[in-house]
Amino acid sequence: MRIPFMKHVAWYLVVAMFIIGIAPRVDAGIAPSELISLSNVDREAAIERIQRVIETKMIRERLEKLGFTQEEIRARLTQLSDQQLHQLALKLDDIKVGGDLGVVIALLMIAVLVVILLQLTGRRVIVTK
Repeated sequence: MRIPFMKHVAWYLVVAMFIIGIAPRVDAGIAPSELISLSNVDREAAIERIQRVIETKMIRERLEKLGFTQEEIRARLTQLSDQQLHQLALKLDDIKVGGDLGVVIALLMIAVLVVILLQLTGRRVIVTK
């Protein structure tokens, strides 16, 4: 028994999934004020947060290869202004070590769509050695 408009519904779902899959992720947040300076407590917290990231094994090894010692890094961090420290601490959240997960999801969605299209058209893929 054939369902009427099944082909149209299938194509609609394919297009909808494609559009949903390629839509960029948008993050919203409060924009920091330029007039407000960091208090001493906030400055220390930002320095500690940056230090924790710098002390990870991969980043520490890379900085050592570039010729920086821990004392030099601490000295440079203390030379940064409050605004620079705040911006650096905020940007640490944006660091993605493994790359963007969206690319992997998009590739998986494309593979699923190809399989669905092959099933709908009745075609078969035969892999021989």
